[in-house]
Amino acid sequence: MRAALAIVTTVLALAWGGVAWAGQATVPESQGQIRLSFAPVVKNTAPAVVNVYAQQLVAQRDMGLFDDPFFRQFFGGEGGFGAPRERVQNSLGSGVIVDPMGLIITNNHVVQGGTSIRVVLADNREFPAKLLLTDERTDLAVLKIEAADEKLPALAMGDSDNLQVGDLVLAIGNPFGVGQTVTSGIVSALARTDVGISDYQFFIQTDAAINPGNSGGALVNLAGELVGINTAIFSRSGGSIGIGFAIPVNMVKTVVRSAETGQAVKRPWLGAELQDVTQEIADSLGFARPEGALIVSLHAESPLAKAGLKRGDVVLAIEGKPVENARELGYRVATQPIGSTPIIEYQRGGKRTETAITLIAAPESVARQELLIGGTTPLTGVVAANLSPAVADELGLKADSTGVAITAIKGGPAQRFFRKGDIIRAVNGTAIDTTATLKKALTSVPGYWEIAVDRGGQLLKLTVGG
Repeated sequence: MRAALAIVTTVLALAWGGVAWAGQATVPESQGQIRLSFAPVVKNTAPAVVNVYAQQLVAQRDMGLFDDPFFRQFFGGEGGFGAPRERVQNSLGSGVIVDPMGLIITNNHVVQGGTSIRVVLADNREFPAKLLLTDERTDLAVLKIEAADEKLPALAMGDSDNLQVGDLVLAIGNPFGVGQTVTSGIVSALARTDVGISDYQFFIQTDAAINPGNSGGALVNLAGELVGINTAIFSRSGGSIGIGFAIPVNMVKTVVRSAETGQAVKRPWLGAELQDVTQEIADSLGFARPEGALIVSLHAESPLAKAGLKRGDVVLAIEGKPVENARELGYRVATQPIGSTPIIEYQRGGKRTETAITLIAAPESVARQELLIGGTTPLTGVVAANLSPAVADELGLKADSTGVAITAIKGGPAQRFFRKGDIIRAVNGTAIDTTATLKKALTSVPGYWEIAVDRGGQLLKLTVGG
């Protein structure tokens, strides 16, 4: 059994934490205070932290030189070389009960692809779990277990915005599958934005020991509140070196709300291309230091544009919370409900102004008309859709992107050549502007294929045959 843990180059996924104190935080002043125990906090919180086991069947085929999906089409298809063998792949992680009726939050990478998910409580009882919702963009997933009419121990969710660097936190999980483990540390940093784990980069960093298997576990403050979901560690050895990351609980709340309503996760859309304010930009704008998110462009339907903001404005705060960079603005907006009207503070021409914006979901102004491509082409296995602001937002593309984008790849030769988020620009010289145009362009069998895609603003061409 392998212990699930997201890895980013030398970064392995995990932790964030914080403390909401009733009074003024103080440092220990005597040996007696240092000997004080965390046991009461652990006693109240540990029963709500569970082990999550996910199983999936993985097909393996020993094909040697011929292990290429596109090549196999011409040499016997799926049955040409080496019979497929199935093996069970196990994933181990942690989870947190956030509702007494059995609602559990964990990491998406712990359960992704799982065909069978089991949850083991702290008292060793085991339950099958239903996967209610997954959200790849935050690396979060919500499970549900049924424990008859019993109310299960659940953790109250705190406010991660109240955390301060230096606050004491506890990390609870099941590292390396050895059993439930509690470690302590402090909040080492807040708002880490260059971890590279999910679309919303805004992590709590802690030095509480976190290891593989802790993914999805709890980061709690000394008031016994959940303040983060342990998600990644930075490590060159695979073990803890005191740099862990957690998803803030304020982001977790948005995913839990969606699961409770039975709806897919929908977040507010800004419809803006944003840029961090560098020292050079700060100097040109007369700022004392680099801060804020510079608006590079705005979609016509953008809530910012409708509120009167323009290209060149710098957003400095939302709802009174300072915005240090573009990613922080994205996070702050993502934790707001659709339909809310937060106050934005921005600067234009040396003058600081504030205004309310009305947050909306990204509009689907163009019908998706999704197309699953079959046949025997390099694009076989691709799921393509017409681009709208909604589709662009889901794929992390610019709001004004147009054309046809790859939204998923379901096997086939396409997995060798293309990626989710590629925009298909041309097939054999035919410009592609809709999925209908793409379908028509793929009906011919010319003996060769030339396909052009836009990947991150770079035009790439694939030529096969000819």
